[in-house]
Amino acid sequence: MEYRTGGIGRVFIVRFDDGDDLLESIKDLARKESIRAATIQLLGGMQCAAMVCGPKEPVTPPEPIWEGFSDGREVLGVGTLFLAGDEPAIHLHGAVGKREATLTGCIRKDAKVFLVVEAVIVELTGIQASKVTNDRTGISMLSFD
Repeated sequence: MEYRTGGIGRVFIVRFDDGDDLLESIKDLARKESIRAATIQLLGGMQCAAMVCGPKEPVTPPEPIWEGFSDGREVLGVGTLFLAGDEPAIHLHGAVGKREATLTGCIRKDAKVFLVVEAVIVELTGIQASKVTNDRTGISMLSFD
């Protein structure tokens, strides 16, 4: 285990609208506001998304199980944002559900908002950290600079 301590900077309350690309919109905000590290909490509705819902087998490097949906679902999510090079990298896990069908995993791409998603993004300060691809796992992981 490794850790660092820091503080809380700005707090952003964000509304994403119907049809917005959730992940790209968060990255756009991070670029515009020069956010280098943050936590993300969100809730609302998603039209569609592609998610990684676990490894096929618990081996390294893992082979991901990709699942998707396009039927409009409720979403709860929590994540982090750190830079990978000069670009924001988002690690967002969520549960998306409709009736008895629920997927839980890492929301990775094609994440379109249905009606609205509300988010609280809390900037972290005083922490020198970034996302770096780990040679052993092949996964982009948090690294302390």
